[in-house]
Amino acid sequence: MHPQDQEILVMAQIPRQREEAFSLLVKKYQQRLYWHLRKMVIVHEDADDLLQNTLIKAWNNLATFRGEASLFTWLYRIATNEALNHLNKKRAELTNSFEDLEILMANRIDNDPLFTGDEIQKRLQKSILALPDKQRLVFNMKYYDNMKYEEMAEILNTSVGALKASYFHAVRKIEAMIDNELF
Repeated sequence: MHPQDQEILVMAQIPRQREEAFSLLVKKYQQRLYWHLRKMVIVHEDADDLLQNTLIKAWNNLATFRGEASLFTWLYRIATNEALNHLNKKRAELTNSFEDLEILMANRIDNDPLFTGDEIQKRLQKSILALPDKQRLVFNMKYYDNMKYEEMAEILNTSVGALKASYFHAVRKIEAMIDNELF
């Protein structure tokens, strides 16, 4: 059983327990954070690197965490920013190329030995990849992570109404792509 976030935060304030607190935080959240990142960047190695970056930032700032949001929300915000920055950097690297990041990532789904889904799941994943980053993020958080809009609003620093609209548009686009068999 995982300790409560408050216990972890109290331990983090005690110098000799800081490492144990961080270890508990990692055990509690690393898998959820990894899959959140993996759905955004597709490539296992990239998700793994971004997870490490997220955890390093959490470690470096854990003692100064103010508790204005939940620990979970804070970690997801760090991970989300890492993923979006990574995607923007990858796009910038491709600006002088004829290749599109989303097409490269979709091709990775076809060639990824770790992807165990059938053709329908592959089409769904490729459709999700075709969404703008923010819509993809909102769709993943709602559909896969089953997050409440209020929690997502805290993480993404936006309104519930904007998130609902984003999710609605994402679902419509995915349905249209799958119906039209664009992938």
